[in-house]
Amino acid sequence: MAAAMKEAENVIGLEEIHMERQETPKGQKTFTVEEAVETIGFGRFHIMLFLIMGSTGVAEAMEIMLIAVVSPLIRCEWQLQDWQVALVTTVVFFGYMVFSIVLGLLADRYGRWKILLLSFLWAAYFSLLTSFAPSYIWFVFLRAMVGGGVSGHAQGLIIKTEFLPSKYRGYMLPLSQVFWLAGSLLIIGLASVVNPTIGWRWLIRTASIPGILLILVFKFIPESARYNVSTGNVAAALATLQRIAKTNGAVMPEGVLREPAKERRGRFKDLIHPKYLRTTLQIWIIWLGIAFAYYGVILASAELLERDLVCGSTAPQLQDSGDDPESHSPCHCHLFGPAAYQTMIISTVGEIALNPLNVLGINFLGRRLSLCITMGCTALFFLLLNICTSSTGVTGFLFMLRALVSANFNTIYIYTAEVYPTTMRALGVGTSGSLCRVGAMVAPFISQVLMSASFIGALCLFSSVCIVCAISAFTLPIETKGRALQQVK
Repeated sequence: MAAAMKEAENVIGLEEIHMERQETPKGQKTFTVEEAVETIGFGRFHIMLFLIMGSTGVAEAMEIMLIAVVSPLIRCEWQLQDWQVALVTTVVFFGYMVFSIVLGLLADRYGRWKILLLSFLWAAYFSLLTSFAPSYIWFVFLRAMVGGGVSGHAQGLIIKTEFLPSKYRGYMLPLSQVFWLAGSLLIIGLASVVNPTIGWRWLIRTASIPGILLILVFKFIPESARYNVSTGNVAAALATLQRIAKTNGAVMPEGVLREPAKERRGRFKDLIHPKYLRTTLQIWIIWLGIAFAYYGVILASAELLERDLVCGSTAPQLQDSGDDPESHSPCHCHLFGPAAYQTMIISTVGEIALNPLNVLGINFLGRRLSLCITMGCTALFFLLLNICTSSTGVTGFLFMLRALVSANFNTIYIYTAEVYPTTMRALGVGTSGSLCRVGAMVAPFISQVLMSASFIGALCLFSSVCIVCAISAFTLPIETKGRALQQVK
């Protein structure tokens, strides 16, 4: 009996959990959503899905990256100390952390599409309000609310994952990084023009536009068929699948859509069920570490450009320098000039430098080994950043770090969305995203405070965390490469 139970538990790592068979007339064929998605295949619908849901990354990147290019200006306007500048980024991710769990739970209960729409309306509203912030305290509060709204953008990834055939997930999902790159480059480019002319408040207003425009095209994307089936709304799921088949010029499987066994959705205790406990804990460690490294690199890049901290040197005393385009403001702030923005753009482009290799690694080496390798390389390049070299050399190291941390995020996003069943997928991604923001909340104090005191100490801390994540990735109990998405626990 015990052997039979253990065998049943091991099946979860090899194939999709069997659906409960409904009473059907003798000889009547049935099919599942997974079988329908695989039969319909990839086509025009998925291209539209990729462009619209992928574009959520543009809006998210602009809102998250905004702080890096606005920090020198608010430091000057409100005469902020280092810890106050770091606190701005921390509260953004605190809002993200809190609402990520809540919105993930609601998405599993009430639908991915509704929560995605709500999160975009929320983020756009509070982002616009931020541009009118009369004081530092108001700015911090409103950016925290923006972080809460942005946390719901992850539902776009879940919708893409649940509609894509299994053999395309490992290729299409990493390509979504192009949209994050586009958003990052767009906000840096806008900052280089808007900040020196009409100011950071107009930059924030401009950054809200892509999110507002996306709201208008969400109507072209339906609710997830997997979600509808999990709620018992088989008719809606069937209508969605038929629409996709018609758009792709494909045919539906023969028979009737089979409804799975009813299970409660979006329960936190399912994440720590014995079947998932080890996987969940290790995923949380990896998410936390990846975010710590990713935002650490971004903020460290800005800090290295704003101050001379390379090779363990201390920040020089800042003096006003007249007409120098990178001159210090009257309140002793070092503002970004054209050269600084150029370096930020070059290092940001690094986010897709390893994308082809990342795609190959994910699909041929598997999710776990690929993530282990890229995390190990990230640890190495953090240490290499301490080598005394030219500004070109520093830019090169930052370029490679951005490429590696981006690859890490690609892989863990895919793995997390694949490893959990539909009834808890949004909650699984949401809680992981929430733990991820703990790392993001700590990163500013390492990159913007500790780095000023001990450059090598900060780099060693980043490197150590990456090594722990590499070990955790290598020992994950389930490999999701080539595995069908599970519908129920």
